[in-house]
Amino acid sequence: MSFDTSTLYLFATMVAGMLGAMLMFFGRQENIPALKWWGTAYLLGAASVAIWTIGGSKLGDPLVLALNAVGFVACGMVWNASRVFHGRKPNLPGLVIGAIAWIAAVMTLAPEASAMRLTIGAGIVATYAALTVSELWSDRRRSMQKRWPAAAVPVLHGFVLMLPILLGDLLHPHPDMFFGSIWVKLFSIELVLYAIGTVFVIFMLVSERTVTAHKTAASMDPLTGMFNRRGFAEATSRVIEREANAGRPVTVMIFDIDHFKSINDRFGHPAGDEILKLFAAVVVGTLRITDLSGRIGGEEFAALLPCSLEEAVVAAERVREGFESSGIVDETGPVDTTVSIGVAGGPAGTELEVLLAAADTALYQAKRGGRNRVEVAEELPLSLENWRRKTAGSARQTAQQPSVARLA
Repeated sequence: MSFDTSTLYLFATMVAGMLGAMLMFFGRQENIPALKWWGTAYLLGAASVAIWTIGGSKLGDPLVLALNAVGFVACGMVWNASRVFHGRKPNLPGLVIGAIAWIAAVMTLAPEASAMRLTIGAGIVATYAALTVSELWSDRRRSMQKRWPAAAVPVLHGFVLMLPILLGDLLHPHPDMFFGSIWVKLFSIELVLYAIGTVFVIFMLVSERTVTAHKTAASMDPLTGMFNRRGFAEATSRVIEREANAGRPVTVMIFDIDHFKSINDRFGHPAGDEILKLFAAVVVGTLRITDLSGRIGGEEFAALLPCSLEEAVVAAERVREGFESSGIVDETGPVDTTVSIGVAGGPAGTELEVLLAAADTALYQAKRGGRNRVEVAEELPLSLENWRRKTAGSARQTAQQPSVARLA
């Protein structure tokens, strides 16, 4: 059983049209603008090729020119879809400039200059393909291994979409050679495969983006917008490894807002939430962009700085002073906004838990010393296990001495 080329192209455009409708449907369902752009590009490209295939030589030159222009607009939409997918605004002039350039070339060139028209058309498609590749390739959040298929498919998609029209223009004086060519029949089959493959890659990209969004949400504190304990541990482990490979030290801070419980009791939990958000803003605004910070529980925050202990102490003092000078006042008077900070530094490769344990000890000393101060850990525990045994022993001794007041 065999099909002529027109039937194969009609089948290909039907598949492309159905895939375009599917992309439009999911784009509306999930409110993903990029899917709507891709879906519209599929529908426009499929419609232009289908009308050209059915009409053939019966179509007048103006209509053929318009169909070609629609095909170039579809290529521009594929490029704009990649821009929208990565959070950039669509380039509307760039969307139609290819079609305008094509119309201008056809209007100015002699009718017999079909080879020149083919070259110009191929150049326009190649330009859109290169722009699409540059958009996908510049997304450095994925590894190169994951990026290259996503970048390669739009190139093939652009050429697959436009090449039937371009070949039709080139071989217009010999339609039998065009429609009887075995290569063109194979190409029509490839059009279906590439269309399906493109949609597969699109959904793979959308799925990866969704998974990344869920992972990000699981690593972030919804109130302050900072890392939560899990996200902070994951992010700092990478920084510690990087600094260890370079032989550089790291420093950890632990912050605890003073008398936070009394703030909640006095002003209510909504006011307490505002204090937490204020402190998060002070930390993020005071520390460097290369420093990592997070809310690791309740009113307790932490930060990791790739710097020496001395530099970290200076940064901790800036945070303490910035929070203290916030100047919050309500109808009953000023609200105390002070924080106690423990700082601990270690040589390259020191584990996060060891640094946190030492910083926590320094924080305890800051609270015992009157709060609203920065204390530096005198030494690191030899190991986390030894530190836990030591602190467990201290806790038992404290429990046996009821006269010693516990610090809130």
